[in-house]
Amino acid sequence: MKTLVRAGALAIMLATAAAPAAFAQTARPQADSMFQTTTLNLSAYGETRVAPDKATINLGVTTEAPTAAAALAANSEQMNKVIAALRKGGIPDKDIQTSGLNLSAQYDYVQNEPPKLRGYQASNQVTVTVNDLAKLGAAVDATVKAGANQVNGISFGLKDPSAAENAARQDAVKALQAKAELYARATGHRVSRLVNLSEGGGYMPAPPPVPMMAYARMEKDASGGAPVSAGELAVRVDITGLYELTR
Repeated sequence: MKTLVRAGALAIMLATAAAPAAFAQTARPQADSMFQTTTLNLSAYGETRVAPDKATINLGVTTEAPTAAAALAANSEQMNKVIAALRKGGIPDKDIQTSGLNLSAQYDYVQNEPPKLRGYQASNQVTVTVNDLAKLGAAVDATVKAGANQVNGISFGLKDPSAAENAARQDAVKALQAKAELYARATGHRVSRLVNLSEGGGYMPAPPPVPMMAYARMEKDASGGAPVSAGELAVRVDITGLYELTR
């Protein structure tokens, strides 16, 4: 009886000792296979340049008066003229949006004396979207003549950027593939397959805002509206790809 117990215990011990060895033999080929695969993690971008078909202008009216009510009333009267000029220039109400309305006290400061109230300043800003660039110069010119004394900037964009983005995507993929082929040849490999592809997103950098002084010169020199050049927009898409290489 004692002999049978000892034999059973010995069998259990041998099985337990053999388990880690079997696990190690199974895990080692899996770990080794990870290092047998050569991959490339690359990034590239594609860019296309297109003419914009819309513009956004931020303009406004600033007035000062001895009282807050007078400053606000004068501002409202002047801004109504500006909006009327925009409408006359073919800009619909849906493309005219109030973006800022402020009323603040104005003080004169003299050294060693308390601030002295000079009056009040009212400011009203609107953002205007111009979907017909042929009307852009006339719209800017009309608003300045109607009383707009602040033109904070102008930016250009696309009504539908999908076509330009798709063209940039195609260029990005071509650039990524060419880069993968180059690295593969340089290291004595060939591209086996594309494992993963991700896109970082497209963007359209707008031209820097044109300051008010520039518009003042435009109005002075223009005969049929301020000359505004739209130029081109650069639409760019960034991508990242993971390639598997083979010998």
